[in-house]
Amino acid sequence: MLFLVVALVLLAIVLGSAAYLPGPVSVVLAVLIGCWLITFAVRERRRRGGTGRA
Repeated sequence: MLFLVVALVLLAIVLGSAAYLPGPVSVVLAVLIGCWLITFAVRERRRRGGTGRA
């Protein structure tokens, strides 16, 4: 859960500074954070059994 919070905070910082950073840098950072979030989601889904029911 901590990883998710950190990833979302980093994403907010990147989006907030996107006006000051060059476009390619913002895109690379956004892709890296997106990959981190996808990895987190996959690991959580495997750990919880992947039922997908609430």
